[in-house]
Amino acid sequence: MNIPQSSFPRIIIIGGGFGGIALAKKLSGKDVQVLLLDKHNYHTFQPLLYQVSTGGLEPDSIAYPIRKVLQGYPNFYFRLAEVMQIDTEKRRLETNIGGIAYDYLVVATGSQTNFFGNKNIESYGMAMKTVPQSLNLRSLILENFEQALLTDDLHERDALMNFVIVGGGPTGVELAGALAEIKKGILPKDYPDLDTRRAQINLVQGSDRILPAMSEVASKKAERFLEKLGVNVWKNIRVSDYDGKQVTTNTDTSFEACTLVWAAGVKAVSIKGLDAEELLSRGSRLKVNNLHQVEGFEEIFAIGDVAQMETEEFPYGHPMMAQPAMQQGESLGENLARLVEGKSMKPFKYKDKGSMATVGRNKAVVDLKKFKFQGVFAWYVWMFVHLYFLIGFRNRVVVFINWVYNYIKFDREARLIIRPFKKEYQISKKA
Repeated sequence: MNIPQSSFPRIIIIGGGFGGIALAKKLSGKDVQVLLLDKHNYHTFQPLLYQVSTGGLEPDSIAYPIRKVLQGYPNFYFRLAEVMQIDTEKRRLETNIGGIAYDYLVVATGSQTNFFGNKNIESYGMAMKTVPQSLNLRSLILENFEQALLTDDLHERDALMNFVIVGGGPTGVELAGALAEIKKGILPKDYPDLDTRRAQINLVQGSDRILPAMSEVASKKAERFLEKLGVNVWKNIRVSDYDGKQVTTNTDTSFEACTLVWAAGVKAVSIKGLDAEELLSRGSRLKVNNLHQVEGFEEIFAIGDVAQMETEEFPYGHPMMAQPAMQQGESLGENLARLVEGKSMKPFKYKDKGSMATVGRNKAVVDLKKFKFQGVFAWYVWMFVHLYFLIGFRNRVVVFINWVYNYIKFDREARLIIRPFKKEYQISKKA
């Protein structure tokens, strides 16, 4: 890897997500050597991926080069690499670009879509956890409408214009709202020779309410917002299978749709060497104590989605969201600096700053500790918070300008099929 030897302890961070970046920043200027490894050279602002999928934003406005984020930091190194295995006894990593030893290791690999072992849904459905996946979804949506223009089969046309979003969390709700706005304001102008009124957007939730992690008031209000936008909200229904067109559920309800987006769960990204059953909890998360140390190791830490720190307030670990990851990164940064200086570490205490979700134009729900509000003001709060946490001044300006333009013109100009996307099963059907 060509990392120079140093008299300072070497801290290796695996993952350039919210937690990894926050940790690296906190270690700036400390007497440590920091090496950050990631298989991408950019940090992704995942809360806005759905806007890339629906043509509201281009991917470069929510991604930022990791090297630029930490530019000028002393004793900091970045390598584009994928970690293959961790040798905990030798304190060594094996990657696709070579091996390297560590003094302290921080696992911040984040999460990936959890299909719960359903191979058909994994093969035929669409995930939306990365920039490439969002671009694939954008292409598929647009290609399906282009294909709908060409077919004379009414059932086929309806299936091409129908969407099933599985999972009523923030991702599913925000995507459903965005698609509903596209159906209402953009598709009739783009496809005047296609009856886009027949397009259906179905949000399927396995429990009795959407946004289950938020208050009941927020859930009910969000559901009303979606229904006003024309979204079909289905509750207490679980999708059990999908063959690329027919969506099967655990009830008599079924759907014909050529686009199924799976937003029903995530699991931690595990690494060989730290994947023993006794180290993992639900969702493949690593068990850690309140100092972020992985169970059984003093020199290995985990933060963010990959870490499960069980507390009285959070018996199943902290929410797999950006805020806990950033707070854990900052906390661990302070603790590692104290550890190097020979001081005792301080337990982590999560400060819940609330949760929010947007449902579309002038519609959002916000739950704070003391206040809960919905509607236009909540929408402005949602926009401000997301702009604030975006990395890079340019990205904030670009996203803000896009939002203002989209609001005034009721348009989404990134409706581009940059790289055509076809699932293998679609190709084989036509072959």
